[in-house]
Amino acid sequence: MAEITLAQVSKRFGPVTAVAELSLAIADGEFIVLLGPTGAGKTTALRLVAGLETPDAGRVFIGGVDVTGLPPAARDVTFVFQQYSLYPHLSVFDNLAFPLRSPTRRTPEDEVRRAVHEVARLLRIEDKLGSRATQLSGGQMQRVAIGRALVRRPSVYLMDEPLSSLDAKLRSELRIELKRIQQDLGATMLYVTHDQTEAMTLASRIGVINQGRLVQIGTPRSIYEDPADIYVATRLGSPGINLLPRALFPALEAPSATATIGVRTEHLAIAKANTGAVTGKVNWIERLGDQNHLHIDVNRQQIVSLVDPDEGLDVGDEVAVTLRKPLFFAADGQRVR
Repeated sequence: MAEITLAQVSKRFGPVTAVAELSLAIADGEFIVLLGPTGAGKTTALRLVAGLETPDAGRVFIGGVDVTGLPPAARDVTFVFQQYSLYPHLSVFDNLAFPLRSPTRRTPEDEVRRAVHEVARLLRIEDKLGSRATQLSGGQMQRVAIGRALVRRPSVYLMDEPLSSLDAKLRSELRIELKRIQQDLGATMLYVTHDQTEAMTLASRIGVINQGRLVQIGTPRSIYEDPADIYVATRLGSPGINLLPRALFPALEAPSATATIGVRTEHLAIAKANTGAVTGKVNWIERLGDQNHLHIDVNRQQIVSLVDPDEGLDVGDEVAVTLRKPLFFAADGQRVR
């Protein structure tokens, strides 16, 4: 495996800046996830590492070697795309073996068989090796696509939202598989997604991207609990963080520059209304089995709170709202500490 370093990398497409002065260091064996909405620049950053795009400025290093001017084939990376990109006329075995049989990486056939069976075992598709790709389910096809990247044992694995086209159950299963495989191999992975659940469950560290710029990078927990600004705060959390005007809680101690108060759903204490607290009215309850989400109206501001299903609250109840661990943001959206 190898570390990856992006040093002040920028890329423009006509008038659009896709990546702006991106600096990022990924350690050997680390699983980094770039998180952001469509158009944030995540895939372009991935393609710059792969050599599928050439930066307008900055340098790309893999394993300490400057690869900025090298073609993709010389970088020892593999790329897993969002779509499966399998050869439909080939068996699963031959799809997995294809990278090892290419003219540039000709491998002895006994070594090919050993590598394919090892990867098939990791991905739990050993019983599908004789099947055509067209006979597989969506989840199995994506496992083969991932396996084709794994079989080469490159320095770096690059993954562009490989689970986004799968249904929720398959996504959940493959997230667990992918994390297990990455830990077993000690692989260096750079993974991009717009899905916060993927980012939180897979990443050693998450890099949040906005309009081509890396806004914040840190462990999933630190990004969730200590966001740098409102944009980062809204990337994680389901339901999303409550963003409320400062004036809604006049008695709350807050920095003088505070314009907006952010509070996670689990950091709201809700109880039947009593004196001395901000009060609201329960408009709607999402009953999710192990927990309820209360939708509360407080002075025409909508607040969502996470509560125990045995709390005994119902639609129409007047409730007292108390904040725990609030986050404070200035008028420009930056965090106020």
